[in-house]
Amino acid sequence: MILFRRTSLIAVLAASLTVAGCSTVSRLNPFGGGDDEPQEVASEGERIPIVGAESGVEVTEAIAGQDFNLPAPTPRADWPLPGGAPEQAVEHVDAGQGLSVAWRQRFGEGSERGKHVTAPPIVADGKVFVMDGTANVSARDAQSGREIWRTELRSTNRRDREAFGGGLAYADGKVYVTSGYRLVVQLDAATGAVGWRRETEQPVHGAPTIAGGRVMAVSIDNTLLTFDAATGEPSWTYQALTEPARILAASSPAVSGDTVVAAFGSGELVALRVANGNDLWAEALSRASRTTALSEIRDIPGRPVIYQGDVYAVSHSGVFAAVDLRTGTARWTLPVTGITTPWPAGDVVYVVSKAGEVICVNRDSGQVYWIRNLNEGIEQDAGGGGFFGFFERRGNVRPIWSSPLLASNRLVLVSSGGRLVALNPKTGAVEHSMNIGSPAMLAPIAAGGTVYVVTDEAELIALR
Repeated sequence: MILFRRTSLIAVLAASLTVAGCSTVSRLNPFGGGDDEPQEVASEGERIPIVGAESGVEVTEAIAGQDFNLPAPTPRADWPLPGGAPEQAVEHVDAGQGLSVAWRQRFGEGSERGKHVTAPPIVADGKVFVMDGTANVSARDAQSGREIWRTELRSTNRRDREAFGGGLAYADGKVYVTSGYRLVVQLDAATGAVGWRRETEQPVHGAPTIAGGRVMAVSIDNTLLTFDAATGEPSWTYQALTEPARILAASSPAVSGDTVVAAFGSGELVALRVANGNDLWAEALSRASRTTALSEIRDIPGRPVIYQGDVYAVSHSGVFAAVDLRTGTARWTLPVTGITTPWPAGDVVYVVSKAGEVICVNRDSGQVYWIRNLNEGIEQDAGGGGFFGFFERRGNVRPIWSSPLLASNRLVLVSSGGRLVALNPKTGAVEHSMNIGSPAMLAPIAAGGTVYVVTDEAELIALR
């Protein structure tokens, strides 16, 4: 089963690259640009009909150039979960004002055949915790990058000789690890010693979320698994619709109070009770009409984000939505195809499309303030790690850009082309650009005044 699903994924993505160089079918390519035709935009309380193979959005003339409110940057000592907090929303971080490299350290095996660095880093207790392409978890000193401890979690089962994915989360002095090797593990954050270890039926490609004394993670067969954080005992599960093909990236649940919101490869966005798994609502983020094989991938690879009573999520099927947390009703939708995590802050929410467009959207109405195409003018970008290390970029395949980080009045992103850019969050203008030396697809994080980037080659880079 593991090999079948992995092969299906590679087949789908390989097919997209095969057609990428042909102009007549370039719109089938999930790594290429978007449609140039004008598209409809959202107004308050209105859903948008989604048509065509590569729908897009336009700036709303009525609000173009207008100012909007952003919260002031706030220092953060820690970043304990993939999204920084259980809601997966942290607004605006005070970190990395200069964006100059303080240090960079290799922490293990990078992405190559059978090995893939997909775990976002986390920060707690003065340490940065990372996981390499072969499930080696290590703790690094946050100031210097020096290794403090390393724990190998590769499976001894011959069935799992090759695996990838998973992630890390921190709570109460413990690091919780999910793994493509069908493992969920608790480690001591000070020493790396294993507290408990549980096997799962299916690999887990996404990082866990810790809330309400539970470890929550989504397995590859679209099951939300929960475990007692103290003992590792399995708790309730929720089974979404299964999908044979999905994006390599995987989502982590978001939690607010007693509600957990999980996203699945089926395109389902589901709210459940943390205490018992009772379902509250479900919303499908998928196109009404799908006309290509690639548009059939309904996956929501980015994390859902809970912010001020709404849930924000974007699907590969072409729907970016703001959903009411209490009722599950979509307040607005936009035809954006993405594999990233939205970033809400103040009056707006930022989202990055698969075509490399950074889109600034009014949170209340869904109207668009500005759009910055980071791949504008890029016809060819040879060499490098490709999509999460699966493929080398060839021909006119353009870079893939990470989810954004709002830090010290700049929107920071990294790319599979090995670049970091910082945008003005009010206008989208590029204020800083630098070569980081290797492909990076995991979104930057920020803690202790430092921005941290993990590359496809298992390098941890600290920017201050």
